[in-house]
Amino acid sequence: MKMQLSNSSKKILDKTDLPVMKPFSLARASTWQAGDVVAFSLSPRVAWALAFILVAWISVDVALAQVQGDPNQTVLETLIKWTPLMFFGAPGEFGGFVLNIAVSFIAMALGTFLGLWLGIGQIALSKFVRRSSWLVTQIFRNSPWLVLLFYFMLLLPFFVEIGGTRYDIPGWAKATFALSLPIMANMSEIVRGAIASIPTGQWESAESLAFTRIQTLWQIILPQCIKRMIPPWMNWYCILTMSTPLISILGVNDGMTLTQDALAAESRSEFLIPMYLWLMSWFFIYSYPIAQWTRRLERRFAVKN
Repeated sequence: MKMQLSNSSKKILDKTDLPVMKPFSLARASTWQAGDVVAFSLSPRVAWALAFILVAWISVDVALAQVQGDPNQTVLETLIKWTPLMFFGAPGEFGGFVLNIAVSFIAMALGTFLGLWLGIGQIALSKFVRRSSWLVTQIFRNSPWLVLLFYFMLLLPFFVEIGGTRYDIPGWAKATFALSLPIMANMSEIVRGAIASIPTGQWESAESLAFTRIQTLWQIILPQCIKRMIPPWMNWYCILTMSTPLISILGVNDGMTLTQDALAAESRSEFLIPMYLWLMSWFFIYSYPIAQWTRRLERRFAVKN
């Protein structure tokens, strides 16, 4: 079936000045004609980066406009003045943004170690061990992190005596232990899920070769689980790092607490947005490459059925 075009339609199609959507390219700029519509496309990464820069520029610009009446101190001078304290903490003390990173490292290491054993406990042959591991996993997996922080901050002692010598337990150490518990529970589920994803034929083949259950688990099953566990493990590390400012509520001298102290010392409410944005940018710069690396590992280690 052929469609006949009217004379008016043919005249419209014969025109050369109709708008045409063309991709943006400097190499093809010489071929553009009047009426062409150029389409600009940005990758999601570039779009997010431009949005972040735009928000930062607007925030700093607003703050600068608010302090134009005070020629003695600008936002930039204030950031330069307080950045060493916000990043490294007070001289002779362990604090600042460096403390946030240290807490995330220690809590992740401790939570991973405990979560590995708890996850193995969920597949144990003993019903008591299996149910106990499941119960502990569910309790800490579904508990608010802030509640755990307050609970263990008050539950754990403030000092211990060993051999007549008193040793104070710093608040950041108790906060680190509290943050490691939800990581432990989520790592337990990651380990259990990774082990369950291994085909049962692996267990049967190992049993036919006279491997014990422990040998099968440590020499055959867990090595295959590593590539399945790494992407979610890195994802939880990013979540943990973003959650470390919660310890500021308990009086720990992390980056958030020292930023609040700097704002209180300046007594300038107009500095609030740029200083918090400055602190947020450190977390973004630290965590964004990890998130991108996680996505690459997910594509690389994708299990194809």
